Amino acid sequence: MKIFTGTAETLPAGMLLAMARYRHQVFVERLGWTLQSHAGMEFDQFDRRDTVYVVACDPQARVIGTARLLPTHRPYLLAEVFPELLGDAPAPRTPLVWEISRFAAVKLEDDKARSTMFSTSFSLDLLRAAMAVARSAGARRLISVSPVGIERILRRGGFRIERAAAPLCIDGQALFACWLELQPCAQPVRCDRRQAGSRSYPASP
Repeated sequence: MKIFTGTAETLPAGMLLAMARYRHQVFVERLGWTLQSHAGMEFDQFDRRDTVYVVACDPQARVIGTARLLPTHRPYLLAEVFPELLGDAPAPRTPLVWEISRFAAVKLEDDKARSTMFSTSFSLDLLRAAMAVARSAGARRLISVSPVGIERILRRGGFRIERAAAPLCIDGQALFACWLELQPCAQPVRCDRRQAGSRSYPASP
Protein backbone atom coordinates (compact mmCIF):
# COMPACT_ATOMS: atom_id res chain seq x y z
CA MET A 1 0.00 0.00 0.00
CA LYS A 2 1.15 3.52 -0.80
CA ILE A 3 -0.28 6.64 0.80
CA PHE A 4 -0.32 10.02 -0.95
CA THR A 5 -1.24 13.41 0.40
CA GLY A 6 -1.85 16.75 -1.24
CA THR A 7 -4.45 19.27 -2.30
CA ALA A 8 -6.68 19.12 -5.38
CA GLU A 9 -3.91 20.87 -7.30
CA THR A 10 -0.97 18.79 -6.08
CA LEU A 11 -2.25 15.20 -5.97
CA PRO A 12 -1.02 13.03 -8.85
CA ALA A 13 -3.02 13.36 -12.06
CA GLY A 14 -6.38 11.62 -11.91
CA MET A 15 -6.19 10.79 -8.21
CA LEU A 16 -8.70 13.42 -7.06
CA LEU A 17 -11.42 12.06 -9.35
CA ALA A 18 -10.55 8.46 -8.44
CA MET A 19 -10.86 9.40 -4.77
CA ALA A 20 -14.23 11.07 -5.40
CA ARG A 21 -15.52 7.93 -7.13
CA TYR A 22 -14.25 5.82 -4.24
CA ARG A 23 -16.01 8.07 -1.73
CA HIS A 24 -19.26 7.76 -3.69
CA GLN A 25 -18.99 3.99 -3.78
CA VAL A 26 -18.27 3.73 -0.05
CA PHE A 27 -20.45 6.41 1.50
CA VAL A 28 -23.36 6.68 -0.96
CA GLU A 29 -23.65 3.25 -2.57
CA ARG A 30 -22.56 1.04 0.32
CA LEU A 31 -23.49 2.99 3.43
CA GLY A 32 -26.49 4.80 1.98
CA TRP A 33 -25.52 8.27 3.19
CA THR A 34 -27.38 11.20 1.63
CA LEU A 35 -24.50 13.21 0.19
CA GLN A 36 -23.88 15.53 -2.71
CA SER A 37 -22.74 13.59 -5.74
CA HIS A 38 -22.56 13.95 -9.49
CA ALA A 39 -21.67 11.43 -12.18
CA GLY A 40 -20.72 8.86 -9.55
CA MET A 41 -18.38 11.19 -7.67
CA GLU A 42 -18.84 12.61 -4.17
CA PHE A 43 -17.75 16.16 -3.37
CA ASP A 44 -19.23 18.76 -1.04
CA GLN A 45 -18.65 22.36 0.01
CA PHE A 46 -15.68 21.35 2.15
CA ASP A 47 -13.71 20.05 -0.82
CA ARG A 48 -11.86 23.26 -1.52
CA ARG A 49 -8.54 24.32 -2.97
CA ASP A 50 -7.03 24.39 0.53
CA THR A 51 -8.42 20.97 1.56
CA VAL A 52 -5.73 18.38 2.25
CA TYR A 53 -6.38 14.80 1.16
CA VAL A 54 -4.76 11.56 2.24
CA VAL A 55 -5.25 8.74 -0.26
CA ALA A 56 -4.21 5.10 0.01
CA CYS A 57 -3.63 3.08 -3.18
CA ASP A 58 -2.93 -0.59 -3.78
CA PRO A 59 -0.12 -1.86 -6.07
CA GLN A 60 -2.47 -1.53 -9.04
CA ALA A 61 -2.96 2.18 -8.24
CA ARG A 62 -6.58 1.65 -7.15
CA VAL A 63 -7.87 3.80 -4.30
CA ILE A 64 -8.45 1.71 -1.19
CA GLY A 65 -8.65 4.42 1.48
CA THR A 66 -9.01 8.14 1.97
CA ALA A 67 -9.25 10.92 4.52
CA ARG A 68 -9.92 14.65 4.32
CA LEU A 69 -8.19 17.22 6.53
CA LEU A 70 -9.42 20.76 7.21
CA PRO A 71 -8.13 23.39 9.66
CA THR A 72 -10.90 24.51 11.96
CA HIS A 73 -10.28 28.25 11.57
CA ARG A 74 -11.97 27.83 8.16
CA PRO A 75 -15.42 26.24 7.51
CA TYR A 76 -15.52 22.52 8.27
CA LEU A 77 -18.07 19.71 8.51
CA LEU A 78 -18.59 19.39 12.27
CA ALA A 79 -19.07 23.10 12.92
CA GLU A 80 -21.28 23.77 9.89
CA VAL A 81 -23.38 20.59 9.68
CA PHE A 82 -23.24 18.75 13.02
CA PRO A 83 -22.68 21.39 15.75
CA GLU A 84 -25.14 19.59 18.04
CA LEU A 85 -22.56 16.82 18.49
CA LEU A 86 -20.46 19.26 20.51
CA GLY A 87 -23.13 19.68 23.18
CA ASP A 88 -22.73 23.03 24.89
CA ALA A 89 -19.10 23.41 23.85
CA PRO A 90 -18.19 25.93 21.14
CA ALA A 91 -16.83 24.61 17.88
CA PRO A 92 -13.03 24.89 17.74
CA ARG A 93 -11.79 27.72 15.51
CA THR A 94 -8.03 27.52 15.49
CA PRO A 95 -5.22 26.37 13.17
CA LEU A 96 -4.05 24.19 16.06
CA VAL A 97 -7.09 21.91 15.64
CA TRP A 98 -7.85 20.16 12.34
CA GLU A 99 -10.88 18.10 11.39
CA ILE A 100 -10.58 14.67 9.80
CA SER A 101 -13.60 13.62 7.77
CA ARG A 102 -14.62 11.30 4.93
CA PHE A 103 -12.35 8.65 6.41
CA ALA A 104 -12.65 5.25 4.77
CA ALA A 105 -10.30 2.29 4.52
CA VAL A 106 -12.03 -0.60 2.81
CA LYS A 107 -11.34 -2.51 -0.38
CA LEU A 108 -14.34 -2.24 -2.68
CA GLU A 109 -14.02 -5.84 -3.84
CA ASP A 110 -14.31 -7.11 -0.26
CA ASP A 111 -17.91 -8.34 0.03
CA LYS A 112 -17.46 -8.97 3.75
CA ALA A 113 -17.03 -5.23 4.32
CA ARG A 114 -20.16 -4.01 2.56
CA SER A 115 -21.57 -2.26 5.64
CA THR A 116 -18.49 -0.55 6.99
CA MET A 117 -15.96 2.10 6.05
CA PHE A 118 -13.21 1.09 8.48
CA SER A 119 -12.40 -2.60 8.29
CA THR A 120 -9.11 -3.35 6.62
CA SER A 121 -5.80 -4.16 8.24
CA PHE A 122 -4.24 -0.95 6.91
CA SER A 123 -6.91 1.40 8.30
CA LEU A 124 -4.83 2.34 11.33
CA ASP A 125 -1.81 2.97 9.09
CA LEU A 126 -3.92 5.36 7.05
CA LEU A 127 -5.13 7.14 10.18
CA ARG A 128 -1.58 7.47 11.49
CA ALA A 129 -0.49 8.93 8.16
CA ALA A 130 -3.33 11.47 8.27
CA MET A 131 -2.37 12.43 11.81
CA ALA A 132 1.24 12.91 10.71
CA VAL A 133 0.12 15.18 7.88
CA ALA A 134 -1.97 17.31 10.23
CA ARG A 135 0.88 17.47 12.74
CA SER A 136 3.29 18.63 10.06
CA ALA A 137 0.85 21.45 9.23
CA GLY A 138 0.93 22.67 12.85
CA ALA A 139 -2.06 20.84 14.32
CA ARG A 140 -1.99 19.64 17.90
CA ARG A 141 -5.34 17.84 17.94
CA LEU A 142 -7.82 16.37 15.49
CA ILE A 143 -11.58 16.35 15.80
CA SER A 144 -14.03 14.26 13.81
CA VAL A 145 -17.62 13.17 13.38
CA SER A 146 -17.64 9.40 13.77
CA PRO A 147 -20.00 6.45 14.27
CA VAL A 148 -19.77 5.28 17.88
CA GLY A 149 -18.50 1.87 16.74
CA ILE A 150 -15.22 3.49 15.72
CA GLU A 151 -14.43 4.39 19.31
CA ARG A 152 -13.56 0.83 20.35
CA ILE A 153 -11.37 0.32 17.28
CA LEU A 154 -9.41 3.51 17.96
CA ARG A 155 -8.83 2.65 21.61
CA ARG A 156 -7.65 -0.84 20.69
CA GLY A 157 -5.26 0.79 18.22
CA GLY A 158 -3.68 2.77 21.04
CA PHE A 159 -5.04 6.18 20.04
CA ARG A 160 -5.74 8.78 22.72
CA ILE A 161 -9.32 9.84 22.08
CA GLU A 162 -12.00 11.70 23.98
CA ARG A 163 -15.68 12.32 23.37
CA ALA A 164 -16.58 15.98 22.96
CA ALA A 165 -20.15 15.28 24.13
CA ALA A 166 -22.66 12.45 24.37
CA PRO A 167 -23.47 10.65 21.11
CA LEU A 168 -26.65 11.51 19.22
CA CYS A 169 -28.78 9.57 16.75
CA ILE A 170 -28.77 11.44 13.43
CA ASP A 171 -30.50 9.97 10.37
CA GLY A 172 -30.71 6.64 12.15
CA GLN A 173 -27.01 6.45 13.01
CA ALA A 174 -25.36 6.96 16.40
CA LEU A 175 -22.67 9.62 15.92
CA PHE A 176 -20.30 11.46 18.23
CA ALA A 177 -17.67 14.17 18.01
CA CYS A 178 -14.28 12.67 18.78
CA TRP A 179 -11.05 14.38 19.82
CA LEU A 180 -7.80 12.66 18.79
CA GLU A 181 -4.55 13.70 20.40
CA LEU A 182 -1.63 13.98 17.99
CA GLN A 183 1.14 11.90 19.46
CA PRO A 184 4.76 12.12 18.24
CA CYS A 185 5.56 9.90 15.26
CA ALA A 186 7.36 6.69 16.13
CA GLN A 187 9.09 6.83 12.74
CA PRO A 188 9.96 9.75 10.46
CA VAL A 189 7.64 10.22 7.52
CA ARG A 190 9.46 10.15 4.20
CA CYS A 191 8.50 12.28 1.23
CA ASP A 192 8.61 10.83 -2.27
CA ARG A 193 9.86 13.76 -4.35
CA ARG A 194 9.02 11.95 -7.57
CA GLN A 195 5.37 12.83 -7.03
CA ALA A 196 5.25 16.57 -7.72
CA GLY A 197 3.44 18.42 -4.99
CA SER A 198 2.45 15.29 -3.09
CA ARG A 199 3.93 13.07 -0.43
CA SER A 200 4.12 9.31 -0.45
CA TYR A 201 4.23 7.38 2.80
CA PRO A 202 5.33 3.78 3.16
CA ALA A 203 2.92 1.71 5.24
CA SER A 204 2.30 -1.87 6.22
CA PRO A 205 1.11 -4.15 3.39
